[in-house]
Amino acid sequence: MKRLRITLEGKSYEVEVELLDESAPAAAPRRAAAPRRASAAAPIAAAAKPTAAAPGGAGAVASPLAAVVVSVDVKVGDSVSEGQKVVTLEAMKMNTIVSAPQAGTVKAIHVGPGDGVEEGQAMIEIA
Repeated sequence: MKRLRITLEGKSYEVEVELLDESAPAAAPRRAAAPRRASAAAPIAAAAKPTAAAPGGAGAVASPLAAVVVSVDVKVGDSVSEGQKVVTLEAMKMNTIVSAPQAGTVKAIHVGPGDGVEEGQAMIEIA
C-alpha cells in the first residue's frame, strides 16, 4: 500500500493505493476507501486554485458549500436579525438555508437565483 496526496479542483485528499504486481496472482478486488481530506497541518504541494469569490469583509455571509443559489431572501437596505434566513442554496437536490451570522443592514448582494457559488464565496455583506 502507498499513501498519496492528490489535489482535485483545489482540494487536497489523502488516499491509499494498492500497487498490483503483474507477476503476482490476481487477488480478489478490494473495495477502495473513501478519500480523506488532508489535515490542515499537512503541507499541500500544489497551490489551491483561486475561486471567483466576491470581495467580502467582516460582515460577509459566505457560502458553506459549492451549490446553486435558489433564492435570495433579502434586499439591499433590509434590516436583518442574527439567524434570519438570507439565502437558500441547492446542492445534490437538497436545500441548505444560509442564515445571517449577525444583526445589521444588508449592504450588498453578490449573487442571484441560478448563480453557482463555491464554498467560502461571499454572497451577501451585512454591516
